[in-house]
Amino acid sequence: MGQTSERMSKVDTAWLRMDTEANLMMIVGVWSIRPGITLGALRERVAERLLQYPRFRQRVVEDALVGAQWVLDQDFDIANHVVGELPLPLRGQSRDEVLRERVAELCSQPLDPERPLWQMQLIEDMGDGTSALICRIHHCIADGIALIAVMLSITDGGKAPPQRSSSGARRQAEEPHEADWLLDAFLRPMSNMTVKAIGLAGKGVSKGVDVMMSGNTPVDSSLEMARMGYQAVSDVAAFALMPDDSATRLKGKPGTRKTVAWDDSLSLDDVKAVGKALGASINDVLLACAAGAIGKYLADKGEDPAGKEIRAMVPVNLRPLEQAWQLGNRFGLVPLVLPIGIANPVERLFAVRARMSELKGSFQPVMAFGLLSVAGLLIKPVQHAMLNLFAKKATAVMTNVPGPAEALKFCGSTVEKVMFWVPQSGDIGMGVSILTYAGRVQFGLITDAGLCPDPEAIIENFAPEFEKLLMLALMMPWARDA
Repeated sequence: MGQTSERMSKVDTAWLRMDTEANLMMIVGVWSIRPGITLGALRERVAERLLQYPRFRQRVVEDALVGAQWVLDQDFDIANHVVGELPLPLRGQSRDEVLRERVAELCSQPLDPERPLWQMQLIEDMGDGTSALICRIHHCIADGIALIAVMLSITDGGKAPPQRSSSGARRQAEEPHEADWLLDAFLRPMSNMTVKAIGLAGKGVSKGVDVMMSGNTPVDSSLEMARMGYQAVSDVAAFALMPDDSATRLKGKPGTRKTVAWDDSLSLDDVKAVGKALGASINDVLLACAAGAIGKYLADKGEDPAGKEIRAMVPVNLRPLEQAWQLGNRFGLVPLVLPIGIANPVERLFAVRARMSELKGSFQPVMAFGLLSVAGLLIKPVQHAMLNLFAKKATAVMTNVPGPAEALKFCGSTVEKVMFWVPQSGDIGMGVSILTYAGRVQFGLITDAGLCPDPEAIIENFAPEFEKLLMLALMMPWARDA
Protein backbone atom coordinates (compact mmCIF):
# COMPACT_ATOMS: atom_id res chain seq x y z
CA MET A 1 0.00 0.00 0.00
CA GLY A 2 3.06 2.27 0.40
CA GLN A 3 3.20 5.17 2.77
CA THR A 4 -0.09 5.60 4.67
CA SER A 5 0.49 8.95 6.39
CA GLU A 6 2.41 12.15 5.75
CA ARG A 7 2.67 15.40 7.65
CA MET A 8 0.89 18.33 6.02
CA SER A 9 3.04 21.40 5.38
CA LYS A 10 2.43 24.51 7.46
CA VAL A 11 1.12 26.48 4.50
CA ASP A 12 -1.29 23.74 3.43
CA THR A 13 -2.43 23.50 7.06
CA ALA A 14 -3.17 27.22 7.02
CA TRP A 15 -5.42 26.76 3.98
CA LEU A 16 -7.10 23.78 5.65
CA ARG A 17 -7.93 25.81 8.74
CA MET A 18 -8.99 28.87 6.78
CA ASP A 19 -12.52 27.51 6.20
CA THR A 20 -15.31 29.63 7.67
CA GLU A 21 -19.08 29.38 7.31
CA ALA A 22 -18.94 32.34 4.92
CA ASN A 23 -15.92 31.31 2.88
CA LEU A 24 -15.00 27.70 2.18
CA MET A 25 -11.50 27.19 0.85
CA MET A 26 -12.52 25.23 -2.24
CA ILE A 27 -11.38 25.78 -5.80
CA VAL A 28 -14.42 25.11 -7.97
CA GLY A 29 -14.20 24.45 -11.69
CA VAL A 30 -16.49 23.47 -14.58
CA TRP A 31 -15.70 21.73 -17.83
CA SER A 32 -18.12 21.86 -20.74
CA ILE A 33 -17.58 18.62 -22.73
CA ARG A 34 -18.92 17.89 -26.23
CA PRO A 35 -20.20 15.32 -27.03
CA GLY A 36 -21.32 14.41 -23.54
CA ILE A 37 -19.63 11.60 -21.60
CA THR A 38 -21.01 8.95 -19.24
CA LEU A 39 -20.49 8.61 -15.52
CA GLY A 40 -18.89 5.19 -16.07
CA ALA A 41 -16.30 6.64 -18.47
CA LEU A 42 -15.52 9.46 -16.04
CA ARG A 43 -15.00 7.11 -13.11
CA GLU A 44 -12.76 4.87 -15.20
CA ARG A 45 -10.59 7.81 -16.26
CA VAL A 46 -10.37 9.22 -12.73
CA ALA A 47 -9.40 5.83 -11.31
CA GLU A 48 -6.79 5.35 -14.02
CA ARG A 49 -5.22 8.83 -13.97
CA LEU A 50 -6.20 11.06 -11.03
CA LEU A 51 -5.61 8.42 -8.37
CA GLN A 52 -1.99 8.15 -9.47
CA TYR A 53 -1.62 11.23 -7.29
CA PRO A 54 -1.59 9.71 -3.76
CA ARG A 55 -3.08 12.92 -2.34
CA PHE A 56 -6.48 12.14 -3.86
CA ARG A 57 -6.72 8.92 -1.84
CA GLN A 58 -5.76 10.60 1.42
CA ARG A 59 -8.04 12.18 3.98
CA VAL A 60 -7.00 14.79 6.53
CA VAL A 61 -6.55 14.05 10.22
CA GLU A 62 -5.96 17.05 12.45
CA ASP A 63 -3.94 16.85 15.65
CA ALA A 64 -3.59 19.60 18.23
CA LEU A 65 0.11 18.80 18.70
CA VAL A 66 1.46 18.00 15.23
CA GLY A 67 -0.96 20.01 13.11
CA ALA A 68 -2.48 17.93 10.33
CA GLN A 69 -1.58 14.76 8.48
CA TRP A 70 -2.48 13.18 5.18
CA VAL A 71 -3.69 9.65 5.95
CA LEU A 72 -4.56 6.96 3.41
CA ASP A 73 -8.34 6.44 3.34
CA GLN A 74 -8.64 2.69 3.86
CA ASP A 75 -12.33 2.85 2.90
CA PHE A 76 -11.82 4.91 -0.25
CA ASP A 77 -14.68 4.46 -2.73
CA ILE A 78 -14.62 6.35 -5.99
CA ALA A 79 -18.44 6.44 -5.96
CA ASN A 80 -18.23 8.90 -3.06
CA HIS A 81 -16.10 11.29 -5.09
CA VAL A 82 -17.29 10.94 -8.68
CA VAL A 83 -21.07 11.27 -8.66
CA GLY A 84 -23.78 11.79 -11.24
CA GLU A 85 -26.59 14.31 -11.28
CA LEU A 86 -29.93 14.26 -13.04
CA PRO A 87 -30.38 16.82 -15.82
CA LEU A 88 -31.01 20.22 -14.25
CA PRO A 89 -34.59 21.49 -14.73
CA LEU A 90 -34.63 24.66 -16.81
CA ARG A 91 -37.82 26.22 -15.33
CA GLY A 92 -37.84 28.84 -18.08
CA GLN A 93 -34.16 29.67 -17.55
CA SER A 94 -31.25 29.25 -19.92
CA ARG A 95 -28.88 26.32 -19.43
CA ASP A 96 -26.12 28.69 -18.31
CA GLU A 97 -28.39 30.27 -15.68
CA VAL A 98 -29.33 26.88 -14.25
CA LEU A 99 -25.71 25.73 -14.24
CA ARG A 100 -24.66 28.95 -12.50
CA GLU A 101 -27.22 28.30 -9.75
CA ARG A 102 -25.95 24.75 -9.25
CA VAL A 103 -22.32 25.85 -9.11
CA ALA A 104 -23.20 28.58 -6.59
CA GLU A 105 -24.96 26.00 -4.38
CA LEU A 106 -21.91 23.73 -4.44
CA CYS A 107 -19.60 26.65 -3.59
CA SER A 108 -21.45 26.92 -0.26
CA GLN A 109 -21.51 23.19 0.56
CA PRO A 110 -18.51 21.89 2.53
CA LEU A 111 -16.73 18.72 1.48
CA ASP A 112 -17.00 15.67 3.74
CA PRO A 113 -14.10 15.98 6.24
CA GLU A 114 -14.10 12.21 6.82
CA ARG A 115 -13.08 11.58 3.21
CA PRO A 116 -10.44 12.95 0.81
CA LEU A 117 -11.30 16.60 0.23
CA TRP A 118 -12.45 16.58 -3.39
CA GLN A 119 -15.49 15.69 -5.44
CA MET A 120 -16.60 15.66 -9.09
CA GLN A 121 -20.24 15.91 -10.14
CA LEU A 122 -21.21 15.07 -13.71
CA ILE A 123 -24.35 16.30 -15.43
CA GLU A 124 -24.33 13.87 -18.36
CA ASP A 125 -26.89 15.70 -20.47
CA MET A 126 -27.17 19.47 -20.48
CA GLY A 127 -29.77 19.24 -23.23
CA ASP A 128 -27.50 20.62 -25.96
CA GLY A 129 -25.27 17.60 -26.59
CA THR A 130 -22.79 18.53 -23.86
CA SER A 131 -21.94 17.31 -20.38
CA ALA A 132 -20.99 19.60 -17.50
CA LEU A 133 -18.33 18.38 -15.08
CA ILE A 134 -18.26 20.32 -11.81
CA CYS A 135 -15.14 19.75 -9.73
CA ARG A 136 -14.49 20.90 -6.15
CA ILE A 137 -11.04 20.57 -4.58
CA HIS A 138 -10.00 21.93 -1.21
CA HIS A 139 -7.21 24.47 -1.43
CA CYS A 140 -5.09 22.52 1.05
CA ILE A 141 -4.53 19.90 -1.68
CA ALA A 142 -3.06 22.22 -4.29
CA ASP A 143 -2.92 25.72 -5.73
CA GLY A 144 -4.08 26.77 -9.20
CA ILE A 145 -0.79 26.13 -11.01
CA ALA A 146 -0.60 22.60 -9.59
CA LEU A 147 -4.22 21.90 -10.49
CA ILE A 148 -3.55 22.90 -14.11
CA ALA A 149 -0.91 20.14 -14.12
CA VAL A 150 -3.48 17.72 -12.69
CA MET A 151 -6.02 18.77 -15.31
CA LEU A 152 -3.56 18.11 -18.12
CA SER A 153 -2.58 14.72 -16.72
CA ILE A 154 -6.12 13.30 -16.78
CA THR A 155 -6.92 14.39 -20.35
CA ASP A 156 -6.41 12.19 -23.41
CA GLY A 157 -2.67 11.71 -23.90
CA GLY A 158 -1.95 13.43 -20.58
CA LYS A 159 1.35 12.83 -18.85
CA ALA A 160 1.14 10.93 -15.56
CA PRO A 161 2.97 12.34 -12.53
CA PRO A 162 6.44 10.90 -11.82
CA GLN A 163 6.23 7.80 -9.66
CA ARG A 164 7.68 8.18 -6.19
CA SER A 165 9.98 5.32 -5.29
CA SER A 166 9.64 3.53 -1.99
CA SER A 167 13.00 4.99 -0.92
CA GLY A 168 11.71 8.45 -1.85
CA ALA A 169 8.61 7.89 0.25
CA ARG A 170 10.73 6.80 3.20
CA ARG A 171 12.98 9.82 2.76
CA GLN A 172 9.96 12.14 2.81
CA ALA A 173 8.68 10.46 5.98
CA GLU A 174 12.09 10.85 7.61
CA GLU A 175 12.39 14.50 6.52
CA PRO A 176 9.03 16.04 7.42
CA HIS A 177 10.26 19.59 6.84
CA GLU A 178 10.88 18.97 3.14
CA ALA A 179 7.44 20.31 2.28
CA ASP A 180 8.33 23.63 3.93
CA TRP A 181 11.24 24.18 1.54
CA LEU A 182 10.70 27.89 1.08
CA LEU A 183 10.59 28.58 4.80
CA ASP A 184 13.97 26.96 5.35
CA ALA A 185 15.64 27.86 2.08
CA PHE A 186 14.61 31.49 1.79
CA LEU A 187 12.72 33.04 4.66
CA ARG A 188 15.20 32.26 7.43
CA PRO A 189 18.23 33.41 5.42
CA MET A 190 16.26 36.52 4.46
CA SER A 191 15.50 37.30 8.11
CA ASN A 192 19.19 36.94 8.97
CA MET A 193 20.09 39.14 6.01
CA THR A 194 17.63 41.77 7.15
CA VAL A 195 19.10 41.85 10.64
CA LYS A 196 22.60 42.26 9.20
CA ALA A 197 21.41 44.95 6.80
CA ILE A 198 19.97 46.95 9.68
CA GLY A 199 23.32 46.69 11.44
CA LEU A 200 25.19 47.76 8.32
CA ALA A 201 22.89 50.75 7.93
CA GLY A 202 24.25 52.07 11.22
CA LYS A 203 27.73 52.06 9.70
CA GLY A 204 26.77 54.30 6.83
CA VAL A 205 26.24 51.61 4.22
CA SER A 206 22.62 52.66 3.77
CA LYS A 207 23.78 55.94 2.20
CA GLY A 208 24.66 54.05 -0.95
CA VAL A 209 21.62 51.79 -1.01
CA ASP A 210 19.40 54.07 -3.09
CA VAL A 211 22.17 54.59 -5.65
CA MET A 212 22.92 50.89 -5.74
CA MET A 213 19.25 49.98 -6.18
CA SER A 214 19.16 51.97 -9.42
CA GLY A 215 21.30 49.24 -10.96
CA ASN A 216 23.91 51.66 -12.33
CA THR A 217 26.66 51.01 -9.78
CA PRO A 218 28.52 47.72 -9.29
CA VAL A 219 28.23 46.46 -5.73
CA ASP A 220 29.94 43.93 -3.56
CA SER A 221 28.14 41.22 -1.64
CA SER A 222 27.70 43.42 1.44
CA LEU A 223 25.87 46.08 -0.52
CA GLU A 224 23.75 43.46 -2.29
CA MET A 225 22.84 42.03 1.08
CA ALA A 226 21.97 45.52 2.30
CA ARG A 227 19.82 46.12 -0.78
CA MET A 228 17.85 42.92 -0.25
CA GLY A 229 17.46 43.61 3.44
CA TYR A 230 16.36 47.16 2.73
CA GLN A 231 13.78 45.91 0.23
CA ALA A 232 12.49 43.27 2.63
CA VAL A 233 12.15 45.74 5.52
CA SER A 234 10.47 48.28 3.22
CA ASP A 235 7.96 45.74 1.91
CA VAL A 236 7.05 44.50 5.38
CA ALA A 237 6.63 48.06 6.63
CA ALA A 238 4.58 49.06 3.59
CA PHE A 239 2.20 46.16 4.08
CA ALA A 240 1.83 46.74 7.81
CA LEU A 241 1.14 50.47 7.33
CA MET A 242 -1.14 50.03 4.33
CA PRO A 243 -4.53 51.62 5.03
CA ASP A 244 -7.68 49.53 4.93
CA ASP A 245 -9.32 49.21 1.53
CA SER A 246 -11.79 51.78 0.16
CA ALA A 247 -15.37 51.35 1.33
CA THR A 248 -17.75 50.24 -1.43
CA ARG A 249 -20.92 48.15 -1.58
CA LEU A 250 -18.66 45.19 -2.50
CA LYS A 251 -16.96 45.22 0.90
CA GLY A 252 -18.60 44.03 4.11
CA LYS A 253 -19.33 40.98 6.20
CA PRO A 254 -20.05 38.08 3.82
CA GLY A 255 -22.78 35.52 4.44
CA THR A 256 -23.02 31.86 3.49
CA ARG A 257 -24.69 32.17 0.07
CA LYS A 258 -22.57 32.59 -3.06
CA THR A 259 -23.38 33.45 -6.65
CA VAL A 260 -21.24 33.01 -9.75
CA ALA A 261 -20.99 34.24 -13.33
CA TRP A 262 -18.64 33.84 -16.27
CA ASP A 263 -17.79 35.07 -19.74
CA ASP A 264 -15.63 33.62 -22.53
CA SER A 265 -16.29 36.05 -25.37
CA LEU A 266 -12.79 37.56 -25.58
CA SER A 267 -10.28 36.34 -28.14
CA LEU A 268 -6.77 35.93 -26.72
CA ASP A 269 -5.27 37.11 -30.02
CA ASP A 270 -7.26 40.34 -29.76
CA VAL A 271 -6.03 40.88 -26.22
CA LYS A 272 -2.43 40.31 -27.35
CA ALA A 273 -2.87 42.79 -30.22
CA VAL A 274 -4.26 45.49 -27.91
CA GLY A 275 -1.44 44.92 -25.42
CA LYS A 276 1.18 45.19 -28.15
CA ALA A 277 -0.36 48.36 -29.58
CA LEU A 278 -0.55 50.06 -26.18
CA GLY A 279 2.74 48.79 -24.77
CA ALA A 280 1.16 46.63 -22.09
CA SER A 281 1.11 42.96 -21.16
CA ILE A 282 -1.85 40.62 -21.59
CA ASN A 283 -2.22 40.67 -17.82
CA ASP A 284 -2.26 44.48 -17.73
CA VAL A 285 -5.05 44.58 -20.34
CA LEU A 286 -7.23 42.02 -18.58
CA LEU A 287 -6.80 43.60 -15.15
CA ALA A 288 -7.62 47.04 -16.56
CA CYS A 289 -10.81 45.61 -18.08
CA ALA A 290 -11.72 43.99 -14.77
CA ALA A 291 -11.19 47.30 -12.95
CA GLY A 292 -13.35 49.10 -15.51
CA ALA A 293 -16.11 46.50 -15.25
CA ILE A 294 -16.23 46.83 -11.46
CA GLY A 295 -16.20 50.62 -11.62
CA LYS A 296 -19.06 50.63 -14.15
CA TYR A 297 -21.07 48.25 -11.94
CA LEU A 298 -20.72 50.56 -8.94
CA ALA A 299 -21.71 53.57 -11.03
CA ASP A 300 -24.80 51.73 -12.32
CA LYS A 301 -25.75 51.07 -8.69
CA GLY A 302 -25.59 54.78 -7.90
CA GLU A 303 -22.19 54.72 -6.20
CA ASP A 304 -19.70 57.20 -7.69
CA PRO A 305 -16.38 55.37 -8.18
CA ALA A 306 -14.45 58.50 -9.20
CA GLY A 307 -11.12 58.67 -7.41
CA LYS A 308 -11.63 55.29 -5.74
CA GLU A 309 -9.28 52.37 -5.76
CA ILE A 310 -9.75 48.87 -4.44
CA ARG A 311 -7.17 46.19 -3.78
CA ALA A 312 -7.13 42.64 -4.95
CA MET A 313 -4.90 40.03 -3.35
CA VAL A 314 -3.12 38.43 -6.32
CA PRO A 315 -1.34 35.06 -6.01
CA VAL A 316 2.28 34.91 -7.24
CA ASN A 317 3.72 31.50 -8.09
CA LEU A 318 6.84 30.59 -6.08
CA ARG A 319 7.63 27.18 -7.55
CA PRO A 320 9.30 25.96 -10.74
CA LEU A 321 6.55 24.96 -13.15
CA GLU A 322 8.14 21.55 -13.72
CA GLN A 323 7.44 20.75 -10.06
CA ALA A 324 3.70 21.50 -10.24
CA TRP A 325 2.88 17.77 -10.11
CA GLN A 326 4.05 17.74 -6.47
CA LEU A 327 0.81 19.53 -5.49
CA GLY A 328 0.58 21.59 -2.32
CA ASN A 329 0.58 25.39 -2.12
CA ARG A 330 3.67 27.32 -3.10
CA PHE A 331 2.57 30.85 -3.81
CA GLY A 332 2.59 34.22 -2.14
CA LEU A 333 0.16 37.13 -2.31
CA VAL A 334 0.60 40.73 -3.35
CA PRO A 335 -1.94 43.55 -2.93
CA LEU A 336 -2.65 44.97 -6.40
CA VAL A 337 -4.42 48.32 -6.55
CA LEU A 338 -7.23 48.39 -9.12
CA PRO A 339 -8.04 51.96 -10.26
CA ILE A 340 -11.80 51.49 -10.56
CA GLY A 341 -12.34 55.26 -10.47
CA ILE A 342 -10.45 56.03 -13.70
CA ALA A 343 -13.00 56.29 -16.50
CA ASN A 344 -10.54 56.72 -19.37
CA PRO A 345 -9.68 53.14 -20.44
CA VAL A 346 -6.13 53.93 -21.64
CA GLU A 347 -5.31 55.99 -18.56
CA ARG A 348 -6.65 53.09 -16.45
CA LEU A 349 -4.50 50.59 -18.37
CA PHE A 350 -1.36 52.65 -17.82
CA ALA A 351 -2.20 52.98 -14.13
CA VAL A 352 -2.52 49.19 -13.84
CA ARG A 353 0.76 48.73 -15.71
CA ALA A 354 2.51 51.12 -13.32
CA ARG A 355 1.11 49.28 -10.28
CA MET A 356 2.24 45.93 -11.67
CA SER A 357 5.73 47.34 -12.27
CA GLU A 358 5.91 48.50 -8.66
CA LEU A 359 5.33 44.93 -7.51
CA LYS A 360 8.21 43.48 -9.53
CA GLY A 361 11.11 42.57 -7.28
CA SER A 362 8.93 42.89 -4.19
CA PHE A 363 9.39 40.51 -1.27
CA GLN A 364 5.70 40.75 -0.41
CA PRO A 365 4.84 37.33 -1.95
CA VAL A 366 7.51 35.68 0.16
CA MET A 367 6.35 37.61 3.22
CA ALA A 368 2.78 36.40 2.64
CA PHE A 369 4.03 32.83 2.27
CA GLY A 370 5.83 33.21 5.60
CA LEU A 371 2.70 34.57 7.28
CA LEU A 372 0.72 31.59 6.01
CA SER A 373 3.42 29.25 7.31
CA VAL A 374 3.13 30.82 10.75
CA ALA A 375 -0.66 30.88 10.58
CA GLY A 376 -0.69 27.13 9.96
CA LEU A 377 0.74 26.63 13.45
CA LEU A 378 -1.83 28.73 15.29
CA ILE A 379 -5.22 27.94 16.77
CA LYS A 380 -8.12 28.96 14.57
CA PRO A 381 -9.19 32.19 16.34
CA VAL A 382 -5.66 33.58 16.20
CA GLN A 383 -5.17 32.37 12.64
CA HIS A 384 -8.40 34.00 11.49
CA ALA A 385 -7.41 37.27 13.19
CA MET A 386 -4.07 37.18 11.36
CA LEU A 387 -5.59 36.32 7.99
CA ASN A 388 -8.22 39.04 8.31
CA LEU A 389 -5.34 41.50 8.06
CA PHE A 390 -5.40 40.61 4.36
CA ALA A 391 -9.18 40.96 4.18
CA LYS A 392 -9.21 44.46 5.71
CA LYS A 393 -6.81 45.65 3.06
CA ALA A 394 -8.56 44.09 0.05
CA THR A 395 -11.97 43.80 -1.62
CA ALA A 396 -11.23 40.80 -3.82
CA VAL A 397 -8.99 37.85 -4.51
CA MET A 398 -7.89 37.84 -8.14
CA THR A 399 -5.98 35.15 -9.99
CA ASN A 400 -4.79 34.80 -13.58
CA VAL A 401 -3.80 31.30 -14.72
CA PRO A 402 -2.41 30.45 -18.17
CA GLY A 403 -4.16 27.40 -19.59
CA PRO A 404 -3.54 25.22 -22.67
CA ALA A 405 -3.40 26.94 -26.05
CA GLU A 406 -5.37 24.13 -27.72
CA ALA A 407 -8.68 22.57 -26.68
CA LEU A 408 -8.21 19.43 -24.60
CA LYS A 409 -9.67 16.01 -25.31
CA PHE A 410 -11.26 14.01 -22.52
CA CYS A 411 -12.60 10.47 -22.91
CA GLY A 412 -12.65 11.03 -26.65
CA SER A 413 -14.70 14.25 -26.42
CA THR A 414 -13.65 17.92 -26.61
CA VAL A 415 -13.42 20.13 -23.54
CA GLU A 416 -14.97 23.26 -25.04
CA LYS A 417 -14.83 25.49 -21.97
CA VAL A 418 -12.82 25.51 -18.75
CA MET A 419 -14.00 27.83 -15.99
CA PHE A 420 -13.00 28.09 -12.34
CA TRP A 421 -13.68 30.21 -9.28
CA VAL A 422 -11.11 31.13 -6.67
CA PRO A 423 -12.05 31.00 -2.96
CA GLN A 424 -11.96 34.08 -0.76
CA SER A 425 -10.39 34.16 2.68
CA GLY A 426 -11.45 36.00 5.82
CA ASP A 427 -14.16 38.55 5.13
CA ILE A 428 -13.36 39.09 1.46
CA GLY A 429 -16.55 38.75 -0.59
CA MET A 430 -15.36 38.62 -4.20
CA GLY A 431 -13.16 36.31 -6.25
CA VAL A 432 -12.06 37.14 -9.80
CA SER A 433 -10.61 34.32 -11.94
CA ILE A 434 -9.02 34.77 -15.35
CA LEU A 435 -7.98 31.71 -17.39
CA THR A 436 -6.70 31.63 -20.95
CA TYR A 437 -7.82 28.47 -22.74
CA ALA A 438 -7.88 27.41 -26.39
CA GLY A 439 -7.49 30.94 -27.69
CA ARG A 440 -10.19 32.42 -25.45
CA VAL A 441 -10.14 34.34 -22.18
CA GLN A 442 -12.38 32.78 -19.54
CA PHE A 443 -13.44 35.41 -17.00
CA GLY A 444 -15.08 34.04 -13.85
CA LEU A 445 -16.56 35.86 -10.87
CA ILE A 446 -17.81 34.57 -7.52
CA THR A 447 -19.42 36.96 -5.05
CA ASP A 448 -21.20 36.94 -1.74
CA ALA A 449 -24.93 37.00 -2.53
CA GLY A 450 -25.56 39.69 0.08
CA LEU A 451 -22.82 42.06 -1.07
CA CYS A 452 -23.19 41.48 -4.81
CA PRO A 453 -26.27 39.43 -5.78
CA ASP A 454 -25.79 40.00 -9.52
CA PRO A 455 -22.16 39.30 -10.57
CA GLU A 456 -23.38 38.76 -14.12
CA ALA A 457 -23.85 42.55 -14.25
CA ILE A 458 -20.11 42.98 -13.66
CA ILE A 459 -19.34 40.24 -16.18
CA GLU A 460 -21.48 41.99 -18.80
CA ASN A 461 -19.25 45.08 -18.48
CA PHE A 462 -16.03 43.15 -19.13
CA ALA A 463 -16.24 42.81 -22.93
CA PRO A 464 -17.41 46.42 -23.50
CA GLU A 465 -14.45 47.69 -21.47
CA PHE A 466 -12.13 45.67 -23.69
CA GLU A 467 -13.86 46.92 -26.83
CA LYS A 468 -13.04 50.50 -25.79
CA LEU A 469 -9.34 49.60 -25.65
CA LEU A 470 -9.61 47.72 -28.93
CA MET A 471 -11.21 50.69 -30.68
CA LEU A 472 -8.52 53.05 -29.41
CA ALA A 473 -5.78 50.61 -30.44
CA LEU A 474 -7.24 50.39 -33.97
CA MET A 475 -7.22 54.19 -34.22
CA MET A 476 -3.49 54.37 -33.51
CA PRO A 477 -1.07 54.86 -36.43
CA TRP A 478 0.46 51.56 -37.56
CA ALA A 479 3.80 51.31 -39.33
CA ARG A 480 3.59 49.63 -42.71
CA ASP A 481 5.77 46.64 -43.47
CA ALA A 482 8.80 47.52 -45.57
